Amino acid sequence: MNFLINLKEIKKNFFKKENIIYLILILIIFFLDRYSKFIVINNFSENTYYVNKYINLDLIWNIGIGFGLLSTDSSLFYNLVSIFIGLVILFLAYVFFTSKNIEKFIYSVIIGGALGNFYDRLFYKAVPDFIDLHYINFHWFTFNVADIFITMGIIIFLTNSFFIKD
Repeated sequence: MNFLINLKEIKKNFFKKENIIYLILILIIFFLDRYSKFIVINNFSENTYYVNKYINLDLIWNIGIGFGLLSTDSSLFYNLVSIFIGLVILFLAYVFFTSKNIEKFIYSVIIGGALGNFYDRLFYKAVPDFIDLHYINFHWFTFNVADIFITMGIIIFLTNSFFIKD
């Protein structure tokens, strides 16, 4: 019953000014990610593009979760992971609507990035990663713009949780 009351309150508060601002932030992050992937998919799919001695653009298709973890050829496992990610995004949206300003910002950043990667999982059956950070022969996991926002959101969330007292 409490859950239904919260859903009614979320519906009532959906069009509050602060929520609209953060929903716009989610859309901006989503479209920045989509635009970056569109440019890379259409221009850098064949070759590695050298940016500087620490960064390359190199398109790879990630069928796993973050940083290629849990990659598998099993479509059943991929679909289960995709469903789980979709449910996590729905849960984050619920938490977003029931939280205060700094938390709304944090969840907006995470949701915007997560929606970008979730879109790819649904429409491409893989997530295009293309930012290759490296130093000499050490390469970090290849990632994309959505991953940057998800990571930033998690870092801000952890900082807020552990170091900022209400």
